[in-house]
Amino acid sequence: MTNDNSKGLTHFDATGQAHMVDVAEKKDSHRIAIASGTIRMKAETLAIITQGTAKKGDVLGIARIAAIMAAKRTSDLIPLCHPLALTRVAVDFSIDTDQHSISCTAQVETVGKTGVEMEALTAVQVGLLTIYDMCKAVDRGMVMSDIRVLEKHGGKSGDWVSLIDA
Repeated sequence: MTNDNSKGLTHFDATGQAHMVDVAEKKDSHRIAIASGTIRMKAETLAIITQGTAKKGDVLGIARIAAIMAAKRTSDLIPLCHPLALTRVAVDFSIDTDQHSISCTAQVETVGKTGVEMEALTAVQVGLLTIYDMCKAVDRGMVMSDIRVLEKHGGKSGDWVSLIDA
């Protein structure tokens, strides 16, 4: 199988073998990525979280720390990601009582040769997984969805903002 990279799949070499992209010639730039996702649950589960009565502790506080830690460890989880020196990871949660859901948004930044979209996505997913883990004893039916990059800034390709309204 050969791959002329015409589709922009940079993690494959000319023979179709997976490889880590060489970023040595890229210029350092300030790079930012923002990602989000949502977890839906029973109204009772959301009440436990918002009232702070979960048996395992402060659900959103622990989920925030887990998300930050995950962003820092993305290259350990995703095989072809470069290890990055992150300069900022901010994680926010917003509660929608009407939809019985919590949305997680992560903004990740670095000054470097490659972007931080994977780190932002990993932070969101692990933040939501932590909410699930802490509340699964009362609600195994929670659903995580709409995990996506909202925007990215920096690098050769410049700025990108999602046009999809989740």
